[in-house]
Amino acid sequence: MAELRKIIIDDREIEVPPAMTLIQACEEAGIEIPRFCYHERLSIAGNCRMCLVEVVGGPPKPAASCAMQVKDLRPGPEGAPPVIKTNSPMVRKAREGVMEFLLINHPLDCPICDQGGECDLQDQAMAYGVDFSRYREPKRATEDLDLGPLVETHMTRCISCTRCVRFTSEVAGVMVMGQTGRGEDAEITTYLGALIESELQGNIIDLCPVGALVSKPYAFTARPWELKKTETIDVMDALGSNIRVDTKGREVMRILPRNHDGVNEEWISDKTRFVWDGLRRQRLDKPYVRKDGKLTPVTWAEAFAAVKAAMAGQKVAGLVGDLVSGEAAFALKSLIEGQGGTVECRTDGAKLPAGNRSAYVGTAAIEDIDHADKILLIGTNPRREAPVLNARIRKAWLQGADVIVVGEAADLTYTYEHMGTDRAALTHVASLDMAALQDKNCVVIVGQGALRGADGEAVLATVQGICGKSDAKLLVLHTAAGRVGAMDLGCVTDGGIDAALDGAGVVYNLGADEMDIPAGPFVIYQGSHGDRGAHRADVILPGAAWTEEPGTFVNTEGRPQIALRAGFPPGDARENWAILRALSAELDAPLPFDSIGQLRRDVVGAVPHLGDIDSVPENTVQTLAAGTLGSGDFAPAVNDFYLTNPIARASRLMGELAAQAKARRTAPLAAE
Repeated sequence: MAELRKIIIDDREIEVPPAMTLIQACEEAGIEIPRFCYHERLSIAGNCRMCLVEVVGGPPKPAASCAMQVKDLRPGPEGAPPVIKTNSPMVRKAREGVMEFLLINHPLDCPICDQGGECDLQDQAMAYGVDFSRYREPKRATEDLDLGPLVETHMTRCISCTRCVRFTSEVAGVMVMGQTGRGEDAEITTYLGALIESELQGNIIDLCPVGALVSKPYAFTARPWELKKTETIDVMDALGSNIRVDTKGREVMRILPRNHDGVNEEWISDKTRFVWDGLRRQRLDKPYVRKDGKLTPVTWAEAFAAVKAAMAGQKVAGLVGDLVSGEAAFALKSLIEGQGGTVECRTDGAKLPAGNRSAYVGTAAIEDIDHADKILLIGTNPRREAPVLNARIRKAWLQGADVIVVGEAADLTYTYEHMGTDRAALTHVASLDMAALQDKNCVVIVGQGALRGADGEAVLATVQGICGKSDAKLLVLHTAAGRVGAMDLGCVTDGGIDAALDGAGVVYNLGADEMDIPAGPFVIYQGSHGDRGAHRADVILPGAAWTEEPGTFVNTEGRPQIALRAGFPPGDARENWAILRALSAELDAPLPFDSIGQLRRDVVGAVPHLGDIDSVPENTVQTLAAGTLGSGDFAPAVNDFYLTNPIARASRLMGELAAQAKARRTAPLAAE
């Protein structure tokens, strides 16, 4: 660890690393420094001048604390520690002056601004500004930008902090925003009026310290003090991003990120942020039974009677969908196995070996990417499958990591060495001498696209061999939020999905909307949306969406996290575990729990590590037997980023974004 250095901040003596900036040192001392342009995850711009502090014995003017490091301070007389003042008359006068300049051209539209109540400028003008203005000239105005259907712009409010510019270029990896003009004509804009083609652009709404960039779908629908805020977990991909769901009455009004350094830092994807309108549309709110070929609304008692009659004497198969919590999966497994059936969660055909956690989860944590020297991507496009994880890979690349890709050649926002698209390229990589890599930090990330073929387990064994030769850590990148938890709970059938459905007279489909169930069996669909699974069903049992019931989700690195209930399901819909418990009583085989607490106790009793919330268990490597690789390219696991699950497909906004992305891909070039 680097040698610490003593400094005195407002009469408090602390020891901090010399590389720390003064603003960070002040935070270590528990002193808040106002700022607009500074953000700990972005490069330092030093252009808002709000974070000024006084360096005693230094220059006769205040210094920007975000741009000065502790090692730049000169010691006091006779080697005394340097002294910093954050609330002296010089600092107060400087901050008042800066605030007065910032407000010169800022419109006084707080009553109608969507950022009102959550605005840094509003808060800091109250805390550090003055109650009058000496400016009498007309305020300037600028034209608003068209950034698409997600971000609404009011550029007259912009204070040129450049946070949005730095985020899009550094984190999102799209070079589309910048500042043009000088002096009063300076303004933030996109080059040639282009849209931001990124899956992470919504994060600039959170970063904007004023009301220049606000959420277009959320605008003018609620004020922050009207909302009930629930901290929970995202299920739009398998990363397990920490989010906050804001509700007004029964409606979800918006979704915001929460900071978690080990998972999503403080970013979320656009699908996570804006999918909430899909929670309102195409909802199943009453039970249905198919009569004379047509789904007819019925009571719960009639629906359960139809299920009981259908199950009598039949082989039953249970399917666990992509968005199912661990508790609901465990309840389904208990119910179906009690009826002599089997349960399967690998509905996409991925060859994930049951019972071998080092193979279906891996041995790496997401944070290991930060320190990687080499990153090997096999059969995955992380920009589509987990955009926030892709931003993390980009961060490692910016710090010098080499990225190698075996799979489709896509724009991943960073440069990489492309070894090929098929299994032959993987064989070639596996044959290379990797002795030199054993002293480096290496991470291998394998996607579901590489594991869905008939030779999926052979691919996984080959990847494990590469990890063994290079001493690399393995991360299996899943696309389904509920998959790892269901695998941990043993929701698997020998022989996979085909064996589970073979000879089944009844299929109990718990939210599996990404597959087609063959004709023949009687299908019971339990889910939240009228998607593919509901169209095939003979009985529909309306369940809760993930924001409407508590549950445990295990992310792609194997970290269990708790999702809390933010609202309640519509109409007659019920929590998924409660439906299964009630049905078990109707089948004369009642499950041994009557509350979510009792169910969670049984889940942890069956799989103890699911009780270690927010920790990543170490997985002992169990090497798979080598198999024979087939031929052909690795197929992409996600074809359309915006339409990967029933909630997203019910969202009008996700449909618009998917149509825009498709139009961009098929747009003719000028030469055509």
